Amino acid sequence: MAALFLGTVRPVPYSLSNFANQRFKLSLSGFPVSFPRNGLSFHHLLRRSFQVSIHSVPVESTSNSLVTPPGEQSEIIFVGTGTSEGIPRVSCLTDPFKNCPVCKKAADPNSKNRRLNTSILIRYNGASGMRNILIDAGKFFYHSALRWFPTYGIRTLDAVIITHSHADAIGGLDDLRDWTNNVQPHIPIYVARRDFEVMKKTHYYLVDTSVVLEGAAVSELQFHIIQEEPFIVNDLKITPLPVWHGEGYRSLGFRFGNICYISDVSDIPDETYPLLKDCDLLIMDALKPERSTPTHFGLPRALDEVRKIQPKRTLFTGMMHLMDHEEINAQLLGLKDTERLDVQLSYDGLRVPIDL
Repeated sequence: MAALFLGTVRPVPYSLSNFANQRFKLSLSGFPVSFPRNGLSFHHLLRRSFQVSIHSVPVESTSNSLVTPPGEQSEIIFVGTGTSEGIPRVSCLTDPFKNCPVCKKAADPNSKNRRLNTSILIRYNGASGMRNILIDAGKFFYHSALRWFPTYGIRTLDAVIITHSHADAIGGLDDLRDWTNNVQPHIPIYVARRDFEVMKKTHYYLVDTSVVLEGAAVSELQFHIIQEEPFIVNDLKITPLPVWHGEGYRSLGFRFGNICYISDVSDIPDETYPLLKDCDLLIMDALKPERSTPTHFGLPRALDEVRKIQPKRTLFTGMMHLMDHEEINAQLLGLKDTERLDVQLSYDGLRVPIDL
């Protein structure tokens, strides 16, 4: 169940003059603390110690009402439920000859058709307290976090788990600098070897921070290489669910407890189905209402998989602008009577209490 820790590559200071100006890490009782390049101060250490001890606090929401995160109940927050390009599409809103009803609705910030890159936050109340584990940080992650983190009192990120290395899954890694510069010393990233090799090209300066100019502040990330076998994150067992995301392209879903999350899938290998048994909540890719694409399930194929897997409840994610939230959900509701299928579309900001 171990994950290979790679960390980041850093130059080693060899002189006392260089030593004072370099960022280094000191382990206090096994906990790494990151210090500034301009030296150590008691004020900085005190502020860092206070910051990293906070995991969620009541905050003022955009509606000026106080939102208090749940104290005991673990939950999932849908940080994003849309495609790589997001919804609404700019092209739909600027086309004078085209009427796209979903994008028109999604122009309203409070619309459930407004969707950013697919991602969830697992809020796990385990032995070490409430932990925030993010699955994927895509190119719209900053906007999703800006919308939902203050509203739900989310401050720290205890880990990020990566499903695959497309831009809608890793494009927001650079935005994690706000956390590692201002909230906590570092963020662990759990990623498959093939996707880490991509990151070494797309985010080379986050993997090898020796190339970063003095004084520049980038995300402090600790990379852990995962295999297609269970691993532990903050006392929570995570089981990879290998799937195909296009011919020859491997992506990972993840199981934690009896929740199964598969965000980007075009086919499920036979060996993955046993890992989906006794699933209470299935969160699955459903891009289009009428058909699949070479890289994603459409709604008909996704429903066929639900019938095969037989979860107690299913929430679809990764919907494009042809999927109207209210209309599709009204259709899906009928399946509860005809087939006893509890299936619905998710939406950005949805909170689902879970038992872990």
